[in-house]
Amino acid sequence: MSTRPGPFDRADFPFALRLVTEAAAIAAHTWVGRSRKEDGDGAAVEAMRKALNDININAVVMIGEGEKDNAPLLYRGERIGKGEPEIEIAVDPIEGTTNMANGVDNSMAVMALAPRGAMFDLGPSFYMDKLVLPAAAKGKVDPAWPVKKKLEALATALNKPVSELRIFVLNRKRHHAMIKDIHDAGARTMLQENGDVAGAFMAVQPGSNVDALFGTGGSPEGIITAIFVRAMGGEFFGRVDPQGDDEATKVKEFGLDPAKWMSGNELVKSDDAVFVATGINSGPVCRGIAIEKGIAYTHSVILMAKTGARHDISSRAPVA
Repeated sequence: MSTRPGPFDRADFPFALRLVTEAAAIAAHTWVGRSRKEDGDGAAVEAMRKALNDININAVVMIGEGEKDNAPLLYRGERIGKGEPEIEIAVDPIEGTTNMANGVDNSMAVMALAPRGAMFDLGPSFYMDKLVLPAAAKGKVDPAWPVKKKLEALATALNKPVSELRIFVLNRKRHHAMIKDIHDAGARTMLQENGDVAGAFMAVQPGSNVDALFGTGGSPEGIITAIFVRAMGGEFFGRVDPQGDDEATKVKEFGLDPAKWMSGNELVKSDDAVFVATGINSGPVCRGIAIEKGIAYTHSVILMAKTGARHDISSRAPVA
């Protein structure tokens, strides 16, 4: 077995990674507010792929984005760089594609990395039911409990009444019954049309006025979220949640159980994991890009699962 240091042992490695999300964000920014999300997504994907190759890593895409939206892909199984893959990556070149296209807040380029073999293989799963809890509620809430019981346990852990809880939920038809249950229990919701990565971030960020995230969003975002939630001391649970017969059949054939909740540690089996994001439009995680006189001013966030360290990087780069 080779004893040479791996990329996660390099002090400069996390900082090189932000060049990848930065490139994707700058490429996407050209399409902000133009109502052409496929063009923006395609530009971000190509920029992310090129930047990944430029930083000289050996990686395989475990969790890609695009197929469920008929958007450009960084393909699952695609190899980045040359030689035997040592790293697995989960990517979302634009988290909040609709927001980017509409020119509204909360879009960013994100990715997560872990050593080879660390990421759970979600196969054909596009959608995941998620529960994200802050550090104070860690170990206090079972994801399989009914909504009311979860809220009561969360309120006890946070030392506040249920009536003061605020739960982030994507505003989707599939969540209408759950939203009613939350309100019937006396809690409040923050309903958003897009962006459950940002919602999960708020759930574990002190002072955000969001106490937890409930509900189903993208599977790629689930793996990415599991990594930064670990870095921020919170707790993540997820289970595959097919949203159509075709996906349900493929998930079953792949051997995944929609009834089984998995912890963040099951989804990503290593602390040597990194989350990286660069803002496109401003949101809870990153400031958006500002362009002045041909210079792009960017804000990136790096979170290290092993240490919990957070690095905020402000950069400037010329743009065409």
